[in-house]
Amino acid sequence: MDFNTSLRRAIKTGEVVLGSNVTKDAITAGKAQLVVLAGNCPVDIKEDLSTQEGVHIHTFPGSSMQLGKACGKPFMVSALAVINPGESDIVSLKRA
Repeated sequence: MDFNTSLRRAIKTGEVVLGSNVTKDAITAGKAQLVVLAGNCPVDIKEDLSTQEGVHIHTFPGSSMQLGKACGKPFMVSALAVINPGESDIVSLKRA
């Protein structure tokens, strides 16, 4: 699985929220199937999201700027939540 391709497909065909605040809201509401954090995500955000129950967290190896670029966005993305993967296989990361 190519992570960048799967992520873009999820953004295009499913529902993905970008940003730590909306990601936390999605986790709290029980909607997040997968959470992706940038490798340089601030420690306080990482700890806050990691303490949430019942969610799988994948750490993207690159920076928040690279994660934003992988999303097709011209800004930094420290955290995102996949609500609905659409036609993407990105939630297979939960098994990895």
